[in-house]
Amino acid sequence: MRAALFTGTIDLEVEDVTPLEPGPADVVVRIGASGVCHSDVSAANGTLPTPAPCILGHEGAGVVEWVGGEVTRVAVGDHVIASFVPACGNCFWCLHGQSNLCALGGEVFGTPKATRADGSIAISMTGLGTFADEMRCHQANVVKIDTDLPDSQLALIGCGVTTGVGAALNTARIVPGSTVAVIGCGGVGQAVIQGARIAGASRIFAIDPVELKRTTAESFGATDLVDPADGDAVAQIMALTGGIGADYSFEVIGLPETVVQAYMMARRGGTAVVVGMPKWDSQVTLPGFPLFFDEKTLKGCVYGSSQVRADFQRFVNLVETGRLDLGAMVSAEIGLDDVNDAFRSMQSGEVIRSVITHF
Repeated sequence: MRAALFTGTIDLEVEDVTPLEPGPADVVVRIGASGVCHSDVSAANGTLPTPAPCILGHEGAGVVEWVGGEVTRVAVGDHVIASFVPACGNCFWCLHGQSNLCALGGEVFGTPKATRADGSIAISMTGLGTFADEMRCHQANVVKIDTDLPDSQLALIGCGVTTGVGAALNTARIVPGSTVAVIGCGGVGQAVIQGARIAGASRIFAIDPVELKRTTAESFGATDLVDPADGDAVAQIMALTGGIGADYSFEVIGLPETVVQAYMMARRGGTAVVVGMPKWDSQVTLPGFPLFFDEKTLKGCVYGSSQVRADFQRFVNLVETGRLDLGAMVSAEIGLDDVNDAFRSMQSGEVIRSVITHF
């Protein structure tokens, strides 16, 4: 099969690899589309420590072509979305309604998946590896869905949409009529904005230095566009809210300084949600007295606090009824060989999401 591999540098290598024999609880999925997510860049640039060689890609959709003898959740021919966090259904977290923290993740993330021409063994990102024409993964990493939507849109549900919309609906549980500030309006940030709109937010502040991202945010429901180049973002939000701050703020970049900004722009008694993935060894410093006195809530957010076996279809339904727009989030459909250009376009702010549809 053809795959794009991280081999130690941010420039991926597209090559033919020989897939390893799948296990009895595994499935083989023919990939129809794979989104190019900033987390893939994070894996390649060291923000998310990733052993090489590794088939990248964790945001995909396709059709099941083979199932192992122990597979019970899907069958050959099923249309599925890949879940980069498995949902085993049996561990402590799954049994307590937190499958986004499933214990099986640590087991499947480093499983060998293919052999390269030089004989080296490649693993796959989060146990998936959607930057390939097919993937072998545990059955807990796929969710059957019922829809005629194109894979180019469904793929986004596998990561960016579930993380962002879920952050608004599940993690923060935005109350209708609330004010919402979103720092970072890339693919996940745009999904947070759409989630806030779906939840009934009265004002949504989109904060990003890139004009394309701000104008796109407006089309998705942002009511106020904030350019950090015009002055301190916290001060701008305070001015826009009469000195009160936002009911909910979302950090969707993954930098300690913007985490602090999100906390500071949330109102007293408000909620700040960390959606972006900080570097694994980074530290965040918050002022001590306001931490007590302002009674704010600072929340982490893994995969939008989503329960994928219910939420994937729920998000599909929102798309089908016109309440969630995924088509407009796809800036470009590309071939697998263009993945490095997609990385560069994402980092330069030229796209919201590139989607690999030609393998």
